[in-house]
Amino acid sequence: MPNSPRPVEILAFPDVQLLDVAGPLQVFATANDQLAQSGGAPAYAIRVVAAAARVRTTAGLDLAAEPFGPENAPLDTLVVAGGRGVNAAMESGELIGWIARRSGSARRIASVCSGAFLLARAGLLDGRRAVTHWHRCAEFSRLFPTVRLDPDPIYVRDGAVWTSAGITAGIDLALALVEEDLGRALALAVARELVVFLKRPGGQAQFSTMLALQEGDGRFDRLHAWIMENLRGDLSLPALAEQTHMSPRSFSRRYRQVTGRTPARAVEQIRVEAARRMLEDRVSVAQTALRCGFGSEETMRRSFLRILAVGPQAYRERF
Repeated sequence: MPNSPRPVEILAFPDVQLLDVAGPLQVFATANDQLAQSGGAPAYAIRVVAAAARVRTTAGLDLAAEPFGPENAPLDTLVVAGGRGVNAAMESGELIGWIARRSGSARRIASVCSGAFLLARAGLLDGRRAVTHWHRCAEFSRLFPTVRLDPDPIYVRDGAVWTSAGITAGIDLALALVEEDLGRALALAVARELVVFLKRPGGQAQFSTMLALQEGDGRFDRLHAWIMENLRGDLSLPALAEQTHMSPRSFSRRYRQVTGRTPARAVEQIRVEAARRMLEDRVSVAQTALRCGFGSEETMRRSFLRILAVGPQAYRERF
């Protein structure tokens, strides 16, 4: 433990996502509360910083922020939030420059949700592995091809740089930072106080619409609709090719070019997507496996673990 609290700055900007700021802020504050209950000194000195004294969030609530201060002042952790205002923030040379310079004084850097866009624009993610909100992964990859984006994890650590997935994943990330600093027992106490997982099972794919097949050029939309209507039928490569009036070889090659996945992978994802909806509607695991064409509960379980990193029964209980 350091002799004085670790300085933590959480960067906000106009149209920031409120939970991207409040989630990590509360984790660090609750860590201080837990230490105080046992007679300990606070571990973190937390500041919300911004270019302006007041920042309007996308929820309509104004945040009172502190000024940036000296860029070379010692800093333990810099957390960059995300939100709808990220696109405008990326165009602010002043803000991006501040992030780049301030990161040089920080022991570690972190982003929440689409805050990864700001770290990437500042050049802090080049060549690194990172994650951002599932809905913006395709956009992120187009803008920052040198970043090794992994769309599924709740958070990713690459050296001293941490990135997290969508919105509430900032809480997961902050808990991981607290665990690194203060140990598992303290981090677990914080998680219990906040009534959240210390380590959430599965990745963010379980909270998103798995299929982004519609992001292609649309030529296979009719096929995807047919697959959804025939989950218990023959969805082999020859059967799919016949539906598109193409040879299996040509269909397989063209489908992968358009969608970025093999036909077999797409069928598995569509079946898992349909199964998720049934499980959420309280259909039994056995009936879901049958109606979605998995053939057996074990086959469905393996597909769920492969795609969602959580089994059907656990998914059903959670949702």
